[in-house]
Amino acid sequence: VQCSLGQTPGSPDAKIVPLLFTLQRLALHTTPVTMAWQCSGQSNAALVANLKNAGIIQSPAVEKAMLAVDRASYAPKYVYEDSPQLLGYNVTISAPHMHAMCLEGLVGHLKPGMRALDVGSGSGYLTACMALMVGVQGLAVGIEHVPDLVTKSLENFKKDGKNSLLESGNLRVVVGDGRKGHPPEGPYDAIHVGAAAPTLPPALVEQLKPGGRLIIPVGTSNQALLQVDKGQDGKVTETVLSGVRYVPLTDLKDQIGS
Repeated sequence: VQCSLGQTPGSPDAKIVPLLFTLQRLALHTTPVTMAWQCSGQSNAALVANLKNAGIIQSPAVEKAMLAVDRASYAPKYVYEDSPQLLGYNVTISAPHMHAMCLEGLVGHLKPGMRALDVGSGSGYLTACMALMVGVQGLAVGIEHVPDLVTKSLENFKKDGKNSLLESGNLRVVVGDGRKGHPPEGPYDAIHVGAAAPTLPPALVEQLKPGGRLIIPVGTSNQALLQVDKGQDGKVTETVLSGVRYVPLTDLKDQIGS
C-alpha cells in the first residue's frame, strides 16, 4: 500500500517528502473527512512501514513506539486505516499520520527520563506511545475530561498489554480540564494537545519546562498547528507548522451537549 493524497482511488500518489515540508505545506485533518494521507495497511506493522516509507516517521524512537502500541486496541473500527475515527462524545482518535507527525515534532522532548502531558488523551493511544518513549524513568500523563473515555483508555492499555506501564507509574491518565494542564506532575518537557484551542492556553505554556516544547492546534474557523518552544531563559517562541482542522478544545458541557 502506498501513501497517497486525494479523495478518490484514482488520486495520484503523494511524493515522499521530508517531514518539515509535510508539516508546513499540507493541511492535516483530524476530523472525519476523506482527504488525508493514505498510509493504510493490513496490520500495525504495515501501517508503520507505510508511514516510514512516506517520510512521515523518520526517527527510530517514533517507529519503535508506534510498532509497540497496536492501534487495534485503541480505534473502534478500520483500525489500520490512515484516517481519524470517532470514539463517541464528539471525540476522535487522530489519523496515524497525524500521531506520527506530532511524535516526530516532540521526539527531542520525549527522551528517556523526560515528562510528557497529553491533553485530550481520548483512547490513550498517543499517551502510551509517549510513555514508551520517555521510558521507565520518565512519565507520560494523559488528561481527558470525559470520565468514560478515561475508563475506556485504561481498558485499552490492558488490551494492548501495557499493564506494566500502569503498574510502574510510567503511564497515568486522569480526569480533568486539559486547558488547565495538570500541575501536580509538571513541569513537562513535552505537551501535546489533541483538540483546537481558540487561543493558546497560558496554563500549558506555564507548565512547560525551560527547553520544553508544546504542539497545539489553535483557532476556530481557521486553525493552525503551533509549535511553542520555551527557551532556557524562559522566552517563548511560537512557530506555525501547518493549517489544520481539529475538533474544538472546550468544556465538557459544550462538548457532549448536556
